[in-house]
Amino acid sequence: MAEYQQVTVADMIQETADAVSVVLDTSFDYRPGQFLTLRCGPVARCYSLSSSPDVDSRPQVTVKRIPDGYGSAWICDNVRPGTVLDVLPPAGIFTPRSLDDNLLLFAGGSGITPVISIIKSALARGSGRIVLVYANRDESSVIFASALRQLADEYPDRLLVIHWLESLQGLPTARHFTTLKPFTGFQAFLCGPAPFMEVASQALKSLGVPRDRIHVERFISLSGNPFEETVEELPSDGDEVTVEVDLDGEQHTFEWPRHKKLLDLLLEKGLAAPYSCREGACSACACRIEQGEVKMLQNEILDQEDLDDGIVLACQSLPVTDTVKITYT
Repeated sequence: MAEYQQVTVADMIQETADAVSVVLDTSFDYRPGQFLTLRCGPVARCYSLSSSPDVDSRPQVTVKRIPDGYGSAWICDNVRPGTVLDVLPPAGIFTPRSLDDNLLLFAGGSGITPVISIIKSALARGSGRIVLVYANRDESSVIFASALRQLADEYPDRLLVIHWLESLQGLPTARHFTTLKPFTGFQAFLCGPAPFMEVASQALKSLGVPRDRIHVERFISLSGNPFEETVEELPSDGDEVTVEVDLDGEQHTFEWPRHKKLLDLLLEKGLAAPYSCREGACSACACRIEQGEVKMLQNEILDQEDLDDGIVLACQSLPVTDTVKITYT
């Protein structure tokens, strides 16, 4: 079972008719663009932090009610100021390496949640230019509309916000985004519904943006519950390999049993390896294979280009070769 903390809700902010921000009465270290995993009744769900660690005094997640979505409905219907929530530590890799980078951001609907966290931190601490393309059904569904206007007014030379409203412009296509060619040297971040992200990805590829400058955030509802599950042990064949791990700038070498998942090994050895869902449905435990080979038992989040780049999920990885080198940098 994952270690979690109990956190009191300080405030609930109604952002739109179907979206609320849950302000937490706590503080912790996190990076802009990361997410929290919350216990929502009998299930666990991942929600992005819409607050900025560099601007906001309290962390907050923003949740949009989804039709037939148990977790979002549970939060919107049950959580109030004073409610105590079970919360896993911040996780996720959807965060800029440098806040000084020029950023081209695509957000669809509630996908603005981690994106506005990145925007606020980059404007407060960074020096680069930021272009945001934000798609919504109509004007009333634009989350953080007022906050985005204020930021654009405050930083007119650094922040450009481009709204796309389906009610006025129809569904966007890759062709519609060809006007973004002047910004193809920027680091691109995409978050939103799958069809929107596919269109944005196609546009960026057609404009020649390299794969290593395109960062995508995907979330899939968890089928398990990391607040309750125990570590699954697979049958052992008694064999071990050697794994070298670069984590937080420190190098570690361990014997890795072929039946044990990489994340389980690292946690067993006392390393603070990042993770959240432990079922291959989020990117919190993603790492890169520098040498050797692993096989993943399950993967619902990484695409083929991620795999081609050597990205794997530690919570689902078993060793194949006798020596494996991985890095979390």
